[in-house]
Amino acid sequence: MSTLRETIEDLAASLREPPDEILLEVGAGGELLVAHLRVGVASLLLLLPLLNRWAGGTLHETLAGLVGALLVLCLSLLWLRLARRPRRVASLATVTAASDITMVTLVLALLSLETPVAAINSAVVWGCYPLAIFATALRHDVRVTLFAGALAMLQTGLLWAAVVALAQEPLVSAVYGTVSTSTQVQRLVLLLAVTLVTAMVVFRAQRLTQFSATDGLTGLPNRNYLNTRVPQLVRDARARGHTVSLALVDLDNFRHINAELGHLAGDRALRHAVTVLRKELAREEPMIRVGGEEFVLVLRLPIGAAWERLDLLRRRLEAAPFVPEAGVEPRRMTLSAGLASCPQDANDLSGLMKRADQRLQVAKQAGRNRVVARDEG
Repeated sequence: MSTLRETIEDLAASLREPPDEILLEVGAGGELLVAHLRVGVASLLLLLPLLNRWAGGTLHETLAGLVGALLVLCLSLLWLRLARRPRRVASLATVTAASDITMVTLVLALLSLETPVAAINSAVVWGCYPLAIFATALRHDVRVTLFAGALAMLQTGLLWAAVVALAQEPLVSAVYGTVSTSTQVQRLVLLLAVTLVTAMVVFRAQRLTQFSATDGLTGLPNRNYLNTRVPQLVRDARARGHTVSLALVDLDNFRHINAELGHLAGDRALRHAVTVLRKELAREEPMIRVGGEEFVLVLRLPIGAAWERLDLLRRRLEAAPFVPEAGVEPRRMTLSAGLASCPQDANDLSGLMKRADQRLQVAKQAGRNRVVARDEG
């Protein structure tokens, strides 16, 4: 079990690392879910000004709430449209989180035009800050959660300072009560607590996601990732009219290393091969471990360019022999691969895997250490 200190240190270390490809894919799905929820919540918010007016609220309060709710609904529809796009917008989660927080501040500012106390003591509107921070948990990105929390505290503090500085009379209201420093400090502390708790929840969820979709030995995505995420990559490519190629890669005669040097050396050899291959791959080109020494590569390239990329990988691996330990002769490592592309060879993951495996068997039968991208004859 991790201690709180270890968890915080792990969290701090993760913030210095680039976003994980698996988490980016999960976060994109979470952003779409948040976008749908935002539209639903924005539609419900339209009822609040009407209920406020029905309960005896002032016309100004009703109009301020209605304007804010309409702005939120319009922005929500825009964010939903962007979240639905097949090509992911990298900064969308940060922008939408900032929009959610700023909309709350804007509504509070509008309320202050009638009575400044409302901007500070409107508990219903202020309560949307914690909701906006909690909603970032669905993005699976601690950075977005911390950003949203910091922005909420900053805007709350600035609004408080502005109202106090511009006040021409005591900040007292029969409806909203009296503005006090202690109450505002407590609210800032509450926002900080909400942010930290949400960040911890997100971080734990991130780790569970990574563990469930990551191979423990190599750190690569595993078969679970292949079955859950790659089909979506293929569907997205088809929707945009693009070509995506899938390669099934097998390390040649790898069992001999295990038999002659032992399984610990075999594990080191496997990690060595993965390190060599990943150096040539971009972040958007996932390499997935699907078996002992078998891997899948997903390349957003036509099959000719994908063959060139795979053949380069083959030559790179062949030129980087594995050194088991000092004084032991280096072992030459090679790979065989079969390629298939969508839509030329198949239109789904199952069909691509079947065709790639057929071509991999051809590569093995032809002597190994080669890449086969087309059927003979």
